[in-house]
Amino acid sequence: MRKTYNPFLIFCFLIPLILNAQLPQAFNYQAIARNASGNAVVNQFISVEISIRDGSPTAAIVYQEIDTTTTNQFGLFAIAVGLGQVQVGTSLSAINWTTGNKYMQVGFDQTGGNNFTDMGTTELLSVPYALYAASSGATDSAVFVHYIGQLYGGGIVVAVWKDSTVEHGLIASLNDISTSSIWSNVSATQIGASAKSQFDGAQNTTAILGQSGATSGAAFLCHNYASGGYTDWYLPAIWELQQCWNAFMIVDKVLGGTSGFQLAYYWSSTEADSQNAWYSLFNYGNTVNSSGKSGPSLYNVRAVRRY
Repeated sequence: MRKTYNPFLIFCFLIPLILNAQLPQAFNYQAIARNASGNAVVNQFISVEISIRDGSPTAAIVYQEIDTTTTNQFGLFAIAVGLGQVQVGTSLSAINWTTGNKYMQVGFDQTGGNNFTDMGTTELLSVPYALYAASSGATDSAVFVHYIGQLYGGGIVVAVWKDSTVEHGLIASLNDISTSSIWSNVSATQIGASAKSQFDGAQNTTAILGQSGATSGAAFLCHNYASGGYTDWYLPAIWELQQCWNAFMIVDKVLGGTSGFQLAYYWSSTEADSQNAWYSLFNYGNTVNSSGKSGPSLYNVRAVRRY
């Protein structure tokens, strides 16, 4: 059963990307569920109806499924389209992705039932790669599975790259986990080479945590952070922090408000010397400098992790 479209029920979604390249095939769909008042529907069991239309937004439905999932503390949820309970058609792989425009219609029931509110229809401007490849026989090792601005891996993707044919990415937490943190409570002792990496924040974080007498600070906040079932977060190295700044605009467009990066100072995990550590000013082109580890500098902290 479908209700009349409610323009105040906000349901923000992203272009879907391929989940795997082996049949049966599916693609990731992530969104933030919001109720009629615009508030995120948090920690709640919901149901989502996905319909694929062939040729136009009002054309016949060639595939439809119903998925159920639970939102997290931010209202974020993720489903794998293609693995839900099929209502129309047989599978995504049975759709001819090589011809005609395809449109995805989304329905949402915040109670987890089948009383779906129509959230509208959008054209799939980029055909899920492996689904197209299955129809056309095409392959391309340059194709990326994930993209900057995607809600994935417990946070938001801020960088992607390939090591040979293996894709890697850097994910930032969905919020600053502090806006006034010291770097470390130990200031007079230099950790040394193990905390000076410009690109390996995980190594730096481990070194900071292992410093004699260290019990608090930015690295500890990141190490203790958990989101999306992931606990391998760390304080970014200065070059990783650069990647966060490079994605500033996209992150702001996706998350916005207080969840996006702020025009503020952010700690990196890269040690400068016995008294100072490197930080980045996000106001004016990621200005880099060093400041006192244990104060009086109190800067923002954003956790990151890699995949």
